[in-house]
Amino acid sequence: MINTNLKFCRRELALTQAQMAEKLGIKRSLVGAYEEGRAEPRLATLVNMARLFGITLDQLVTTDFSKKKNTKIIGSLPASDPAAADADDNTDPPPTPAAGGKLRVLAFTVDRDQNENIELVPQKAAAGYLNGYADREYLEVLPKFRLPMLTQTGTYRAFEIAGDSMLPIASGTVIVGRYVEEWTSIKDGTPCIVVSSRDGIVFKRVFNKLRSGAMFVLHSDNPNFSPYDINADDVLEIWEAKSYISSTFPIAELSLERVASLVLDLQQQVALLKKA
Repeated sequence: MINTNLKFCRRELALTQAQMAEKLGIKRSLVGAYEEGRAEPRLATLVNMARLFGITLDQLVTTDFSKKKNTKIIGSLPASDPAAADADDNTDPPPTPAAGGKLRVLAFTVDRDQNENIELVPQKAAAGYLNGYADREYLEVLPKFRLPMLTQTGTYRAFEIAGDSMLPIASGTVIVGRYVEEWTSIKDGTPCIVVSSRDGIVFKRVFNKLRSGAMFVLHSDNPNFSPYDINADDVLEIWEAKSYISSTFPIAELSLERVASLVLDLQQQVALLKKA
């Protein structure tokens, strides 16, 4: 199982065995031996691999990702210390992941025509999503739909938001987001659904501080809510908001001039009725 998962991840990232070895901080011969089943990684190495891939140790050992049709491995492995490639076979130093750079598992579902669905995560399923976001079997039980106006490139998911931190987007609105593979590409002020182990599912404007501080700053549109920082290591997924579905129409803001004009119109209509 471990050998097939290593080979699957390497091919998904279009890496050679030498490149994979360099990024894992081990010798190329070890990668080949692991993939061919001629050797088994030590427990410490397995733990480092699981952390690097962004999956649990149980998934690495028991889940054959090559047999999961609707599974993608997203991201790129961080570079390790170049000197590590020349280290002794029995010395596997733990990798040092760059923020947002570890492998992430993206599960999704498809319809009968093999088109990707948009899975809906309602508020009541928010807590469960934190445990099942990478499990296709969990996603299978969520409501699904498609929006033909969205571009065909990318994977989309819908989240029902709660609270009034992003007014005039009201609580209960469904935000449709496109999966962000490369976090460093997020531009400051981009509205996103951020899924994290710390805060769960939140809808905020994201300010990218990965290069300077390995974190994001999350802002609300409602000025009553203060911005706050979140470490990149706590973030599980980011979905850039592309559309929203709401049963509540935004209320237009009326200027003083507009209010005065409406009052004048009413006065004129009352005057005409009195003459009649």
